[in-house]
Amino acid sequence: MSKDFNDQEPKILRVFQSKDQVKAYYNKIAKAYDLLAEHAEQPMRAKGLTRLAARRGERILEIGFGTGHCLVELARAVGPQGKVHGIDISDAMMSRSSELLHEEGLAERVELICGDAEHMPYPDGSLDGMFTSFTLELFDTPAIPALLAECRRVLRPGGRLVVVALSKEGKQGLILKAYEWSHEHFPNLMDCRPIYVRRAVEAAGFGIEATEIGRMWVPVEIVLAVKPS
Repeated sequence: MSKDFNDQEPKILRVFQSKDQVKAYYNKIAKAYDLLAEHAEQPMRAKGLTRLAARRGERILEIGFGTGHCLVELARAVGPQGKVHGIDISDAMMSRSSELLHEEGLAERVELICGDAEHMPYPDGSLDGMFTSFTLELFDTPAIPALLAECRRVLRPGGRLVVVALSKEGKQGLILKAYEWSHEHFPNLMDCRPIYVRRAVEAAGFGIEATEIGRMWVPVEIVLAVKPS
């Protein structure tokens, strides 16, 4: 049964921007995103993809695919008999990803849509795996259980979910506190905030297979979970 993952102290912050504002922000920075963030985020994404271990012939979904680098890796992993799906709120990010996939010769293996992951257009139990990185923490606190419920709905029994996200677990150091202060006072620049990743995924009814804590300027949780059979 689902439980409240935010009962623990210290509390996670709320999200202060609307989805329309988030979409506009990522549309604005799409061309510069790799320069702004990919160098720091890529090692964490790579660890998450290793945890997911996508296999040939599988159907995999990435939520919040951004500029498309993980889509490329997933498309290579599933092979010509597999299929990768992607959903992202930013149409500019979708354009960037589409360009990259065509450059890599992988466009036929990937189907992208621009939309809200809280309402995914995929049938129940239709996917073997799901991957999301630096996206779950963009959703407001009440929306996180709703999103994870959608993930559980579209995964087949035994299907895998990997979440890579900024983490509030462990010692609350000065850098994390400064980051959260920036999120509160400049949400248009610091639109995401650290969350309790494993707790949220477990509360949504997933079985936790592995949890790893990495670090950028703040801690990052990499969680592998499975939908119960």
